[in-house]
Amino acid sequence: MTTPPPPQTASGLDNVVAATTRLSSVNGQIGELIIAGFPLEALAGQATFEEMLYLLWHDRLPTADELAPFTQELAALRPLPPATIQLLRAAAQAQLPTMDALRMGAGTLDLNLPKADSYQQAQAIVARLPTIVAAYWRLRQGQEPIAPNLELSHSANYLYMLTGDVPHAARVRGLDTYLITVSDHGLNASTFTARTIISTQSDLVSAIVGAIGALKGPLHGGAPGPALDMVFEIGTAVNAEPYLRAKIEAGERLMGFGHRVYKVRDPRAEVLSQAAARMYQADGDMALYELAKQVEETAVSLLAHYKPGRNLQTNVEFYTALLLHGLELPTDLFSPTFAIGRVGGWLAHCFEQQQNGRLIRPQSAYNGDTDRQWVPLANR
Repeated sequence: MTTPPPPQTASGLDNVVAATTRLSSVNGQIGELIIAGFPLEALAGQATFEEMLYLLWHDRLPTADELAPFTQELAALRPLPPATIQLLRAAAQAQLPTMDALRMGAGTLDLNLPKADSYQQAQAIVARLPTIVAAYWRLRQGQEPIAPNLELSHSANYLYMLTGDVPHAARVRGLDTYLITVSDHGLNASTFTARTIISTQSDLVSAIVGAIGALKGPLHGGAPGPALDMVFEIGTAVNAEPYLRAKIEAGERLMGFGHRVYKVRDPRAEVLSQAAARMYQADGDMALYELAKQVEETAVSLLAHYKPGRNLQTNVEFYTALLLHGLELPTDLFSPTFAIGRVGGWLAHCFEQQQNGRLIRPQSAYNGDTDRQWVPLANR
């Protein structure tokens, strides 16, 4: 009887296909992102967040008669259970980072929901994540949370809960575009975490708490803030080349450039660049946008010169930072806002994995000793 060959080891699961999905396709060689059958560019500037969520969960765009009740159901679930607010108050007293508060608060989201209705739980998770983030941010500033406005859209209500002001339509469109752009992106670390947890037949809340924990890590969620800090440090277009050249020659990484998957310009960067331009033109500082464009062009040119063949192009972090800054979000809210956009995709993957019904259980390759001898405690 022949012994089967040992399984191949792929560190970090690189190039391992662990699932099939209809939700998104990422082609880093040509800079293409397909979400639920649509090129990102066809969705991001036109769909509302609610339409995108319906598409991810139902595999089709909603009719007007379907969208209206779906939107109303989401809005009705925005208020938080009282215990969640108490938890956020305690976290604010300790001045914990917002992502930690979001992770803890997310675990309480089904306190007042029927356990048997998993679809309503999914709706509540999506509806309540922005309420957690906005409430916690205000508590950290010594202010009381603002109750959700059930008449506003998902994006508009999030901005409203942060400030108490109904936002300009251009800002709502900008946030809708951002949330759609980050809604799904292949089998990334947080999505894989959610699918792994739900594959054990655990619950949706547990899967989303795990996904938030994965997103919290800087190697996955990224750090869009430093990309914008670099633009501010440069200050004027004439400073861009000497500043960036000095950084590259010192061996420093240029934040907002280069991506593990995309070998050309990240399509999300293109979509968010256009969204930021529209938003800044309608309700913002176009001088900052123009400076960011100049910094981008200079950085790409210098990286091509200093690192030929690497194809270090603009990634999603660069224009994420610019767009979210234009929405007047502090950098501490950048990653939580990413989670608000990605949670619909996480849940869609959970639904897919539940239909698959198979436990995700990869193997490991042992590389430790095999012949150790036991030594009694008295002789050690």
